[in-house]
Amino acid sequence: MLPLFSVARITDLGAGRGGRSMTQQALEAQAALLPYALIAFAVSLPIYVWAGGHAPNAAWMSASFVIFAIAWGVFYAVVNWLKEPAAQDVRRRARVQLMGGLVWAAATAQIAAFAEAAGPLRETLLMISLAAGVICVVFTAPWLPSLLIVGPAAVAGPLVFLSLRPESNATAHLAWGGSALAFALALMVNRILRKQFALAAERETLIAERADQAEAARRLARSKSDLVATLSDEIRTGLTSVSHVLAAAAGRGGRLAPSREQLAAGLDAVNELLAVLNTTLDAETAESGELSVDPQAIDVIAIARELIASLRPQAAAKGLELGLHLDPEVTANSGAVIGDALRVRQALSALIGNAVKFTLRGRVEVRVSAPAAGRLAIEVADTGPGLTEDELGLAFQPFQRIARISTGTSGAGLGLSLARQLVRLMGGELAAHSAPGVGSCFTVELPYDPDAPRPAPAPVTSAPALAERRALRVLIAEDDSLSAATLRSHLEQLGHKVAQAADGQRAVELTRVCEFDVAMVAASVAGDGAQVMAAIRAIDGSGARTPLVALIGGDPEEAAASLAAGASAVLRKPFAVPALARALAEAIAARPAANDRSLDVA
Repeated sequence: MLPLFSVARITDLGAGRGGRSMTQQALEAQAALLPYALIAFAVSLPIYVWAGGHAPNAAWMSASFVIFAIAWGVFYAVVNWLKEPAAQDVRRRARVQLMGGLVWAAATAQIAAFAEAAGPLRETLLMISLAAGVICVVFTAPWLPSLLIVGPAAVAGPLVFLSLRPESNATAHLAWGGSALAFALALMVNRILRKQFALAAERETLIAERADQAEAARRLARSKSDLVATLSDEIRTGLTSVSHVLAAAAGRGGRLAPSREQLAAGLDAVNELLAVLNTTLDAETAESGELSVDPQAIDVIAIARELIASLRPQAAAKGLELGLHLDPEVTANSGAVIGDALRVRQALSALIGNAVKFTLRGRVEVRVSAPAAGRLAIEVADTGPGLTEDELGLAFQPFQRIARISTGTSGAGLGLSLARQLVRLMGGELAAHSAPGVGSCFTVELPYDPDAPRPAPAPVTSAPALAERRALRVLIAEDDSLSAATLRSHLEQLGHKVAQAADGQRAVELTRVCEFDVAMVAASVAGDGAQVMAAIRAIDGSGARTPLVALIGGDPEEAAASLAAGASAVLRKPFAVPALARALAEAIAARPAANDRSLDVA
């Protein structure tokens, strides 16, 4: 006989997410029959007592009756236990129901043993005990292990005793045939029930999946609602500033030309709006699981220094001290962080930018240290207003801003949430602790390889740096006239010479016959910018080596297709002049020049 502890393992205990297993359904079906089993045995008891009363051994009869009553009581307790919360454990429930069935099997066996010594009533009492065993077979049919274990045990005693004496051969043959028929019917019923249980389990799984999909749709709707509510304020603020400047430039309402301060305010509003839109796009991409990183050896110290240098004027305007502290152990080691330089810059920019934005007085300090082997920590500490524990948890939620400290400041409430997602994608962790009235400290831990060579600084990091270099010859392949005009204006602002192709075929032909330092191809040109870039790469001659910058609208699939087609760099629209300058520098650094002219922009 199989050990009780292994019974639940031989059946299907698993089901789809949200659905009941076949074993659980079988146990429930069997439990639903147990009250009827109690009734059946209660009705059979008077018959057994009446027949047994004619047996010569009255003492044995009394003992058999007591055993029968004990079995009935145990089974009654099992039926009541199945209503308790503990019965929700499928394995425990399987053991209990199996043991309850074996109790009845033992009761039928002792009836058969009593009947063997009952004299003239031997065959009658043995057939009564066999009938009790067949009842056990019927009520164990829903669950196959119970049918295969309890059923044979219940009918074994009567069949064995009937077969011991030659004078009972005819009755024994009848008993064996009836038992076999009962088992055949029970197995057929079990087969039908198992099919029904499988269909029910599949149905419950589908219902659970549909509920999950509905919940995901509700979360998406809430996210989109928060997105619209957040961006509406930012877009309205930014466009209002720009509209005032444009109205003054157009001379409407008798206004004079806009002052330098108005132009600067309008430019700041546009840059803030672009930053919010870019952060929102990245957050939506990360939420959908389509945001990817390219781990490489990077110089985090150089990135931190660059960000501090770019934010120092903003900090100085508020009277803040913005500093960088490097642990001697880090500076003495030539190792490098393993991560995506663009994403690390994005995460640190959000943390340092927030510290400068929300700190009214005191100091913001960036500290770089090595807290453990294989890890590098970048701490951004400030003396700002600080956050409570609840506020700190809320600050990491998308589209959530702390009203106590963020009133009057711009932003979509996505910086910290996106920063944590980016850091985790690179195998790191972003932690924070804060105290109201004292300040906050955000710590980024990233994978660190002490043996990796620290890379050289990026060739170009800002628009002025590139503008000071020799003018580049740039080809624009863009079918959107407004976008092309804006791009041409930015390139000419950087001092470059621009040629424009209105369609993809023209861009390929110009690249074949002219020598361009960089070609910028929109993903939408000719309906498939990736195909245009692939055609340029297939040109015979030096034109195939032209550095390519793909202009995309933010779709990760567009970026992947462009890089696969041979793009040297990717620039997402809308973009600012610094981003354009960096994209040009990355493209030139990634590809050899298409002509003999020196392109040293480092």
